[in-house]
Amino acid sequence: MPTILFAAKSERWSTYEPHLRAALAENGLDHVHLTVEAAPGEVDYIIYAPNSGLTDFTPYTRLKAVLNLWAGVEDVVGNATLRVPLARMVDDGLTEGMVEYVTGHVLRHHLGMDTHIHGQDGLWRDDSTPPLARDRGVAVLGLGVLGAACAQALARLNFPTHGWSRSPKSIPGVICHHGVDGLENALRAAQIVVLLLPNTPETNSTLNSRTLGFLPKGAVIVNPGRGALVDDSALLAALDAGHIGHATLDTFRIEPLPADHRYWSHPHVTVTPHIASATRAASAARTLVRNIKRAEMGAPLYHLVDRGLGY
Repeated sequence: MPTILFAAKSERWSTYEPHLRAALAENGLDHVHLTVEAAPGEVDYIIYAPNSGLTDFTPYTRLKAVLNLWAGVEDVVGNATLRVPLARMVDDGLTEGMVEYVTGHVLRHHLGMDTHIHGQDGLWRDDSTPPLARDRGVAVLGLGVLGAACAQALARLNFPTHGWSRSPKSIPGVICHHGVDGLENALRAAQIVVLLLPNTPETNSTLNSRTLGFLPKGAVIVNPGRGALVDDSALLAALDAGHIGHATLDTFRIEPLPADHRYWSHPHVTVTPHIASATRAASAARTLVRNIKRAEMGAPLYHLVDRGLGY
């Protein structure tokens, strides 16, 4: 009988257990032993959160695969003790939530909603009509599952949508760029930039003093991806100089964001506390169990992590 170890913070177990058991039953895997405690040598699969405290996979001699509970794998992909396939979380609920966050904040900045929400001073200003979406370029950096879904949603709203990735991609409705020159071209075309790249050594500080300079004056940054994608000092300098008009930031190099960080008090920064999207237990459980069923049938896992690329 296969054994699945749920390795995450203890409070997550009560949330996930009923959904995992329901998904196992739906997939004909009622016989599987799902537990939070097991002898390492008896474990076949680990449903894993990088903050669980489990860092040494060596004792798990029967282990077939590790299935990450989070979309990001930067905290586990480099673990030398993990020698079995690693699958990242790709969940419909996670994708939908990210599309909603990105679309909402892009429209917020496009329509200039902050001016009216925070500017109720009794003066009637009728000179602030925004351009149409077709006249405002948007760039999405990162064209994985989340980035591609967000780029297509923005394209459907009629924004000229540019996407950038390390390797060539082709996405209907999206003007795709890749490589070093492609990044410059995508940024120069964008008045709003959305960051959805994975966190790897190659993507660290993708937005820095040089690349921020490619953006047109007044451009807006939306970062629901990873905090390390942004050089914080360079972004603050660009905001102070007026080159960047606003930054809406959901992820940070240190979380929770320290109370004395300048982002909190900066007039042109919106901080949201890593809420752009979250893994929903019900849909995530179905994703996890479908993958385990594939493995039990001898099929390759969905959403396998490429250790060389780091995602």
